[in-house]
Amino acid sequence: MTDSPHLSDVSGAGGVRWRRFALLTVPAVAVTAGLGIALAQGALAASFAVSGQQFKVSAKSLEGEGFAQYGSVDVNAREELIPVAVTAIREARLNSLCQSVVTSLPVIGDISLNLTAGRDKPVEASNLFVDATQLAGDAVFTNIEIGRDASTLDKGPADAQGMQDLFGQQADTVRITDLKQTAWATNAGTFKLSGLSMDIAKGKKECF
Repeated sequence: MTDSPHLSDVSGAGGVRWRRFALLTVPAVAVTAGLGIALAQGALAASFAVSGQQFKVSAKSLEGEGFAQYGSVDVNAREELIPVAVTAIREARLNSLCQSVVTSLPVIGDISLNLTAGRDKPVEASNLFVDATQLAGDAVFTNIEIGRDASTLDKGPADAQGMQDLFGQQADTVRITDLKQTAWATNAGTFKLSGLSMDIAKGKKECF
């Protein structure tokens, strides 16, 4: 009689290469466990379930004091994980702010919601967090630190820190002109919108 084959050697039609399976599974389990720890510690981005729609934000200029940026993850109502880049600013002022989102409805079609503010007097925000997937503009930073461990960031809002060993950057001040960004969520301690105007229109009417 021959010895029975070891599980690690079983392969072929309908079989499993157990060593390869283990190599593929361990990293996935580690990532899932890490995200679970992050959720428990409140290290993920938005403190609420994000919607299934991203929105666009533009501004003629943004000036901020206490800037931090790091990678994180949002979670939607289906508990799906969404990678984002968190931009956090302790005190921010925005000129000519525009925010838009387009919703597609059965029969009616596309409906656009547009919000504008800060044309005559800047929009003011404190402890501002934006969970974005795209950002563009002309930026100037003072005393910037690039490549700092995200868990050690200390120039932005008090809670503006990511997970240990992940990439982060921060600066004393930031100025961005012709700002354009696409985001899943925005949080702020205070958000003062001077000259606020909201408009709903049929069709696509976006900030950019």
